[in-house]
Amino acid sequence: MLDSIEHLTPAQIVEELDKYIIGQKDAKRNVAIALRNRWRRMNADESIRHDIIPNNILMIGATGVGKTEIARRLAKIADAPFTKVEASKFTEVGYVGRDVESMVRDLVEQSVNMVKTKKKEEVKQKAAEAVEDIILDALIPPIQGGRATPSFSSTSEPNSMPDNDYELNERTREKFREKIRNGELEDRKIEIRIQQSAMPGMGVMGPGMDEASMMNIQEMISGMMPKKTKKRKVTIAEARKILLEEEASKLIDMDEVKEEAIFKAENSGVIFIDEIDKVASASSKGSGPDVSREGVQRDLLPIVEGSSVSTKYGIINTDHILFIAAGAFHVAKPSDLIPELQGRFPIRVELQSLTKDDFYQILKFPKNALTKQYVALLAAENVELSFADEALDEIASIAFEVNSEVENIGARRLHTVMSRLLNDILFDVPDKIGPNAHIVVNREMVLERLSDMVKNRDLSQYIL
Repeated sequence: MLDSIEHLTPAQIVEELDKYIIGQKDAKRNVAIALRNRWRRMNADESIRHDIIPNNILMIGATGVGKTEIARRLAKIADAPFTKVEASKFTEVGYVGRDVESMVRDLVEQSVNMVKTKKKEEVKQKAAEAVEDIILDALIPPIQGGRATPSFSSTSEPNSMPDNDYELNERTREKFREKIRNGELEDRKIEIRIQQSAMPGMGVMGPGMDEASMMNIQEMISGMMPKKTKKRKVTIAEARKILLEEEASKLIDMDEVKEEAIFKAENSGVIFIDEIDKVASASSKGSGPDVSREGVQRDLLPIVEGSSVSTKYGIINTDHILFIAAGAFHVAKPSDLIPELQGRFPIRVELQSLTKDDFYQILKFPKNALTKQYVALLAAENVELSFADEALDEIASIAFEVNSEVENIGARRLHTVMSRLLNDILFDVPDKIGPNAHIVVNREMVLERLSDMVKNRDLSQYIL
């Protein structure tokens, strides 16, 4: 289950993170150790394995410095289910709103989808063969029991189909099978039956009903309803896409999927709790919103400590889920969290604010750098876009300056600056700038298009 990280040492995990995230070495080291420890626990002596609990991490840093991206990339490296929640969206039990257990249910849902996708890939070939037979039956119905199916035109007696007619039918079917495989009939229309949901949008209401109970009742009622099918006339290419999903689903054992998904969520799941500073209180008052924020912390505590949560796929234990919490902590401090919750996040990492050089590197080096994204977008129009080095330096300088003058939103500022810089080009392609054009973004272009961002001290229009 955790084989994907078996051959990745902590140093190699940091190398993988470096491909997408600039700087923040301390944070990367700590999450790399936490990830490797997941594999170490699963391979530890069975007598102590259950007692080894993950060291949850508290990331402290301003918005846009890479907290979420580090956690998300970590989960991708481990091929682990991942869910991000915002602590400020939760409400204390007894109030209208989202309860904290929903983040565990979201994690299990992610895990089920991951396992289903993997299982579908395993049965893809078998499903494709079944789909081919369905398409072939729609084109040339087979002869069954010595007679043609109702849609097959025949002048023979209904109960005695001559052998030569049967052989002719088979030869015709084989010729059409070859055509289907060669893609010669992709645009030909056929009529197929597809499954449809028995009761789409069904809702269940009741006094004092929690989210888990509602989901379970919905699933139970849905399972009792008969499966409906409807006829659709589609091309063979469309039919293949529709039917492949249905046939793959039929070949999957959902009980096995649920069992594997719960194991995966319990042992490799990562829950990222953002804005945890918003439920911390710097005040010592005993009433008002501070009490509600403390209530959310007390609701979070048993989940992070380890408890059993009911989901529509079964009970999940949260003892070995890795929790990564994050917050800017501009007003509140980590010590303003209730002591019990502080104790559940023993690893504390402070992320550094981004410098001008960080911005330059973010634009140039990551695999998903914004510059590379814009190059790919215009390449789709056969337009070549490139950035001079001094242009990247100037963009970094402007982004850093705007962050300093207005509000520091970290790397997100680059989205605003790049959009402002390239919007005219994106609008003019392909009407005014045709295919095969080559656009070089140089320092002069950057200064010309972005100078007003620096000169204008009322920068409210550029704040995200």
